[in-house]
Amino acid sequence: MAARKPFVGGNWKMNLHTAEAHALARSVATSCDGREVDVAIFPAFPYLAEVGTVLQGQPQPGVMLGAQDVYHQSNGAFTGEVSVTMLQDLNVTVVLAGHSERRHVLGESDLLVNAKVRAALKAGLEVILCIGETLEQREAGQTDAVNAAQLCYGLAGVDPAQMSRVTIAYEPVWAIGTGRTATPQDAQDAHKAARGMLGHLFGATIAEATRIQYGGSVKAANAAELFAQPDIDGGLIGGASLKAEEFIGIVEAASNATVKG
Repeated sequence: MAARKPFVGGNWKMNLHTAEAHALARSVATSCDGREVDVAIFPAFPYLAEVGTVLQGQPQPGVMLGAQDVYHQSNGAFTGEVSVTMLQDLNVTVVLAGHSERRHVLGESDLLVNAKVRAALKAGLEVILCIGETLEQREAGQTDAVNAAQLCYGLAGVDPAQMSRVTIAYEPVWAIGTGRTATPQDAQDAHKAARGMLGHLFGATIAEATRIQYGGSVKAANAAELFAQPDIDGGLIGGASLKAEEFIGIVEAASNATVKG
């Protein structure tokens, strides 16, 4: 059975400008090369080229360049959108889809998320599909049902052979940017249930090989305990990814975690 190498992504969201993005990318790239963990950073669109140049300029480029979003059409009259091929021109190798802020703030539907997932995979990119429940859904006991539904919609039409390029990020909406973090056991329970749904969709072998990240107020101080859980394979990091020392500490925690699978 394939081992699951930890994967840590830094989602910068709508933060930083040229000088800050350049400095942070350089710090991450020089500190994270050679670790037993996959690392990606996701700058805002205007800085993808700048950050990509920094990453490619390292002696042994090891940090992946990611995009926070992508549109599912290849080209055309879609003002403000960015296509897969445009991202590939900038050496982007991984994209986010279905982040809760795009679902709940910008109103993206499950169908649109799925279209983006399929377009990115068809083009050969890697995808991090984000899932997660709101506080109201959690308090109503709907966590697993919500995550299962988002997985089913998000991965509809995905070929099993493409799943090697899919990572799932479980991000409880109530824990993103709030300072509240699911307990390691709560996070593990949600990850285990999500892996079970992947097994239902694609079979046990693919489910066991698929990485599932945790996201939601992860910090260097709590990362090791979270990443020690058997079904948690790293993290998708928001606010803490904007501080080099904090993010590097999280990457170190992931690299020290036991390889699973």
